[in-house]
Amino acid sequence: MTTALRPSHWTLRTKLVSSVLLLFIIIITAIGALTVWQLHNTLAGKIDQQLANSAQQLTGPGADRGDPLSYQGGGGDSLHVDLLAGTVVYVPDRQNGGTRPSALISRLGAAPTQLTPAQINAVRAAGIGREPSTIDLARAGDYRVVAVQHSAHLQNQATGITSEQTITTVIGLPLRDTEATVRTAALAVALLSGAGLILVGLATAYLVRRNLEPLRRVAETATRVSNLPLSAGEVVMHERVDPADTDERTEVGQVGLALNQMLDNVDGALTARQESETRVRQFVADASHELRTPLASIRGYAELSRREREPVPTGVQHAMSRIESESDRMTALVEDLLLLARLDSGRPLEREPVDVTLLAMETMSDAHAAGPDHRWKLDLPDEPMEVVGDEARIRQVLINLLANARRHTPAGTEVTTRVAADGGDVVVSVSDDGPGIEPDLLPHIFERFTRGDSARTRTEGSTGLGLSIVHAVVTAHGGELTVQSAPGSTCFTMRMRRSSQETPAPMPSVAP
Repeated sequence: MTTALRPSHWTLRTKLVSSVLLLFIIIITAIGALTVWQLHNTLAGKIDQQLANSAQQLTGPGADRGDPLSYQGGGGDSLHVDLLAGTVVYVPDRQNGGTRPSALISRLGAAPTQLTPAQINAVRAAGIGREPSTIDLARAGDYRVVAVQHSAHLQNQATGITSEQTITTVIGLPLRDTEATVRTAALAVALLSGAGLILVGLATAYLVRRNLEPLRRVAETATRVSNLPLSAGEVVMHERVDPADTDERTEVGQVGLALNQMLDNVDGALTARQESETRVRQFVADASHELRTPLASIRGYAELSRREREPVPTGVQHAMSRIESESDRMTALVEDLLLLARLDSGRPLEREPVDVTLLAMETMSDAHAAGPDHRWKLDLPDEPMEVVGDEARIRQVLINLLANARRHTPAGTEVTTRVAADGGDVVVSVSDDGPGIEPDLLPHIFERFTRGDSARTRTEGSTGLGLSIVHAVVTAHGGELTVQSAPGSTCFTMRMRRSSQETPAPMPSVAP
């Protein structure tokens, strides 16, 4: 069963129109059938009454009992058959001489028609009684008939003796006029019902559409709100249901009013969230900026202690070395946080042509020096690929992607950097044949402080900010960053517009 034939998948408008039409069809069919049935019964009752009257003429007081053909019908078409002990009575033929069967059909304004032997046999075999019944006389059509027993004087042709006998006379009236009238009435009812069905369908569709229009507008408002990027960043929510659709006296108005109240609450919550995020970002930016000075002092004093001419105990040397190492690590973390804070605040990036091909070569060389136990490959196009952006930030993107591949894969892993053109875009990918990223971690890979310790072999410390910085920088350049991973294959792909294309719009700010 296709979806279109399942009522559960229909729209409310379709369900309402279909329900009204189905109800109309049931009612009009019942009324039409009853009308035609009643008309048929009425006309059949009139014929039965005519037959009763005709039977009364044969058996009632004053009936002519001398001639079996004394009954001539009701002035119209009629059937007359005289039977004696199941055999057709023969009567004198006054026009042609001799005798003929007393079995004929009288027609108004025409000579009577003699029944054929097959028609006579049909009458004899029908078992006709005093109650009206219907028989089919083949080409003559259907007749409503009754059988009346009465006395008549019959002459025996062999002996010439006339005697009074009890014969059975079958009289009948044709049903063709009744059937034609019923068919005409049925056709008229069907045509009128069809026209009514079309009219009701159009009117119902118009009325349902008009009455559901407010609900459609409310749904459109909800759809526009659902398409707003509410997950992060500053959100301006001006969408509201029109006051005309918020009349609480109607069902649709109650829905519209409830939706507006919900949007007011959501707008207030988003505003509060944005204010809180702004304060947190400002704090992170201020704290990162302020931490740079003491960290520089700590690192400077640690370096100064190594220049002392006086002998320094081995334990102190080790402690100072660890202080210097950790201060460097903490400085890198502070710099990452400060960069993210600047990107969050929408600080504009540099806009100048950047040779991505050259950057790939340089960063790959640095990665090879940092990880000689990995196999590094470079796949570059024949011509330079340039984008418009901040060279330092794009370089940092490549450095972080290569460092991520080196840090989270075992020795011997092959890491490939490719630069290619795809239409008007430059596509840079960094792929490796390492163990891959866990499926549960993949949707959160670009979130801040996300670490893949359990998914990939961790050999160095990680702040969990590297990929979030990559994503923020690429987004700030108006580009797109995607990742695909499976056991034995992980690929990060960066896509940016080529500088040879039309000058891109100003780079947007990015939210976490």
